[in-house]
Amino acid sequence: MPEQRVALVTGAARGIGAAIAARLARDGACVAVADVDLAAATEHAAHIGPAFALHLDVTDPQSARQAVDAVLDREGRLDVLVNNAGIAGMSAPVAEYPLDEWRRILSIDLDGVFYCCKAALPHMLERGSGRIVNIASISGKEGNPNMSAYSSAKAGVIGFTKSLAKEVATRGIYVNCVTPAVIATDILNQLEQSAVDYMTSKIPMARTGQPEEVAALVSWLASEECTFSTGAVFDISGGRATY
Repeated sequence: MPEQRVALVTGAARGIGAAIAARLARDGACVAVADVDLAAATEHAAHIGPAFALHLDVTDPQSARQAVDAVLDREGRLDVLVNNAGIAGMSAPVAEYPLDEWRRILSIDLDGVFYCCKAALPHMLERGSGRIVNIASISGKEGNPNMSAYSSAKAGVIGFTKSLAKEVATRGIYVNCVTPAVIATDILNQLEQSAVDYMTSKIPMARTGQPEEVAALVSWLASEECTFSTGAVFDISGGRATY
């Protein structure tokens, strides 16, 4: 029997992250359900099989290191890192965009990906094996009006993914990102309805995606079957992006 793989999913207490954690657990991984909301993470972990909860504030590099160390202390290995934690933030024109909000969104959506990768990589490099999947957004490719911080952060995640993947391409570590269009999660509640309507209107399938659909794609990218894809951007957009 192969050893059970161990995955760490950030922002895993709800939304896309919760669906990813549940799918990876269903596929046989032991999943660290990491979230800034430990109570919600604990509740979700109790319902998805081989899983445990961790507190993780992705804006704090020390918190990222502590989360990775906790996984290694408990399970002795880390095979998969899914950087999912993120927020949409407020919708506003650039001329009116608050500086604090800009910094907050980039801190969570972009810096957090860097901190978690930096924390996990030494172990993966030592073992010569690993799968990293970063959750970006179609807005990182196209840009959404009045969402400059979110679009910029997610574009940064795409560029970071490509850069890191090239660094470790011969080290047994595969790094890819997923770019969803509008997915039906609570994050939509952070946006003006006009912003949601705009994004949905761009989707040829004329519907929002489901978290489970994203989770299915992430599951393959996190699996041992993903062996010749790295530094890639995988759209899940209902036809919005075909490039």
